[in-house]
Amino acid sequence: MGVVAGLVRSSFLVDAVYSESAREYGITHQQGQLLCVLMAQPYGMSELGGMLRLAKSSLTGLVDRTARRGLVRREPSPDDGRAVVIALTEAGAELADDFSTETCRRLYALTRCLDHTDRTRLAALLARVVSENEVPAVFTDTGPGEPSASA
Repeated sequence: MGVVAGLVRSSFLVDAVYSESAREYGITHQQGQLLCVLMAQPYGMSELGGMLRLAKSSLTGLVDRTARRGLVRREPSPDDGRAVVIALTEAGAELADDFSTETCRRLYALTRCLDHTDRTRLAALLARVVSENEVPAVFTDTGPGEPSASA
């Protein structure tokens, strides 16, 4: 299998795990992404739109639906009184933590066919690809059974 096919097939595999996990937590795939991005800190709408690669109208709808569920809230921006930042609520932070922990566990399980050396090599190669591209910092902590890797 070539690099392109491997990346595309891997993305389908990761996406399927992510979507299944989201469904089990009663959220959409996009809500899961939003919650995980916000685990690090609150962000403004333009920053979120760039990270999630969503148009303004799509992001507004996503934030509105997630806010109605009580998982995020709009707060005044500390840097610009006219702007807002999106932050996790207490319930959102708890759900995001549970969701990310479980999703990391499931994603790590995808590598059960690899030994420690291969996992380390894969992590290093993926880190190089990620560092060369604009990718939001999601799942930055080590996963279960993963002593020193980070995304």
